[in-house]
Amino acid sequence: MAKKDAPPRWDRRMQQRLASGEAAALGELYDRFASLVHGLAHRVLGDEQAADGITREVFAHVWEHPDAYDPRQGPLRSWVAALTHRLAVQRLRATVGAAQAREGGGSPEELERRVRRASAAARADYIVHSMPAPLRAALELAYFQRRDYRQTAVDLGVTDDEARRRLRLGLQLLSTAHDAGAPDSPGAPPGYGGAA
Repeated sequence: MAKKDAPPRWDRRMQQRLASGEAAALGELYDRFASLVHGLAHRVLGDEQAADGITREVFAHVWEHPDAYDPRQGPLRSWVAALTHRLAVQRLRATVGAAQAREGGGSPEELERRVRRASAAARADYIVHSMPAPLRAALELAYFQRRDYRQTAVDLGVTDDEARRRLRLGLQLLSTAHDAGAPDSPGAPPGYGGAA
């Protein structure tokens, strides 16, 4: 049995392959995480082309700086998400700041509010897509399909108590997106945050 704090084997091996310059490793990493990266970038920026640019930037950074990821610090998925978040927030600040300067309006406080909202939304997306499938399914039924816990239980084929438990746990996880107002706050997913 592996140590509790040992990084997953795939993460360690991927980091080693990238560090050795194996182009196939970058392709495999892209296949695995491109939709996550693009989705997070789009959620922060609200622009398809900008999200495409961030996606290219993230994978270029990973290729050029493979040793920046330390498997002992957490999962590669979280590190890639944190890198995406940081780059997207930097782009959002630059874009909105430039637009405000051109228009002569908008305060730095407005910019920071917009960045915080976009960051919280991106964290919420990351949390929902990272949570266990049973919790995600319960939340989707309850909130997107407007089912109460009894209907959710029937749809999932579980007891009412189990449906309530799944909804409660899912909501607790999701609430960390809003509790994590500052990067690397206790409510943020491990390794997800960093300087924004």
